[in-house]
Amino acid sequence: MENLDKVDIVRKRMSVSYEEAKLALESVNWDVVEAIVKLEKEEQSRKEEIFVRGNELVEKFKELVKKGNVTKIRVKQDDKVLVEVPVTAGVVGAVLAPQLAVIGGVAALVSKCVLEIERGNPEGCH
Repeated sequence: MENLDKVDIVRKRMSVSYEEAKLALESVNWDVVEAIVKLEKEEQSRKEEIFVRGNELVEKFKELVKKGNVTKIRVKQDDKVLVEVPVTAGVVGAVLAPQLAVIGGVAALVSKCVLEIERGNPEGCH
């Protein structure tokens, strides 16, 4: 199998860019299965879950956005995604208001939920 075929397999399987697939394959001597395992581990290390009560949801959301290095926040209940918010660097004020309104609405409806935080790539990871 050619390297381009391996890149395509990893890319499609893991929903990563050509560059990310190539770098992962190179780091494991072009072993497709090892590259997929490596990318899965990296993906899991970028995700974090926080359990919150509905009344804490908006404040925790604001706190996470302020801290930065967050690319996406999902509000989940019983493994069902209720809201997914992409977070861009430097989001503040009026830009955040519509998202906070949605999060506030969800908070009013749930007693407990999970915030799944997806962070940007750690330094040196691709």
